[in-house]
Amino acid sequence: MSAPMIFAIPSKGRLKDQVEAWLAECGFKLEMSGGARGYSAELSGLPGVSVRLLSAGDIAAGLDSGELHLGVTGEDLLRERGEDMDERVMLLRALGFGRADLVVTAPKSWLDVDTMADIDEVGHAHLAKTGRRLRVATKYVTQTRAFFARHGVADYRIVESSGATEGAPAAGAAELVVDITTTGATLAANGLKILSDGVILKSQAQLTASLITPWTDGQVDSLARLLSVVEAKGRAARLATLVWPAEQDAAGQAAVAPFVGQGARRANGALLATADLFEAAAALGAAGVEPVTVSRPDYVFESRSAVLDKLRQRLFR
Repeated sequence: MSAPMIFAIPSKGRLKDQVEAWLAECGFKLEMSGGARGYSAELSGLPGVSVRLLSAGDIAAGLDSGELHLGVTGEDLLRERGEDMDERVMLLRALGFGRADLVVTAPKSWLDVDTMADIDEVGHAHLAKTGRRLRVATKYVTQTRAFFARHGVADYRIVESSGATEGAPAAGAAELVVDITTTGATLAANGLKILSDGVILKSQAQLTASLITPWTDGQVDSLARLLSVVEAKGRAARLATLVWPAEQDAAGQAAVAPFVGQGARRANGALLATADLFEAAAALGAAGVEPVTVSRPDYVFESRSAVLDKLRQRLFR
């Protein structure tokens, strides 16, 4: 029997709940091994997959090192593994939750500082005046250095943070902070503002495959089955079906012909983007086609996956 595909999901917190809900929406129920507090599980309806529950940081590390085949974790944690991250992992699908921005912030009291260019000027002045570089508190060392380099900022030094990073300026430990935020409220409460061009990364949870770990054909087949359902569910969320009486099919098809040219498909009516729904309904009404009903599909399957094809090319080139 082929070894299972190792799929890691977050072990606790809001992200774990969101991943479980997403899997359930796709029709895969997480079944824990060793009780509710266990650290391994299986997905009903998806044989050949062994689920591990790990911290989001450990998932990023496991994908990067090749200990895992597949995982869900934040893009911010993956990018922190190095600028060449894309050589070791492949982002398969952004999941639309776990959103957080990685940002550069400065004290609100620095009224004339709003951009990275301003930080460059302040850094020069601070070094000339004090003989010391600006201190930047962060847990995201790799991305901070790369971002500051892209903006030509050199007069700073990193203060690695292991606690509440946003409190570093108030504690006198740093002048600037690079951290993740969802609403900005915590940063504001600590007297910090986000620079106008200081968004390093708009992160979210990503379904990610390792390019380092060896994949068997059976493991790729398991991923293909998972991806087919995930993509079908995502596709369905963007589509709707318009249906009209069979005796008016010729007029109906003529009315929606412009939408077919834009990518809609005939499916006992027309399967088209929800953004075109009302315009298409109006076109059918103008053609005298009635009544027209609308339904939303649960899944829209296609025979090929461009994402899976790309992954196969990268794994077996």
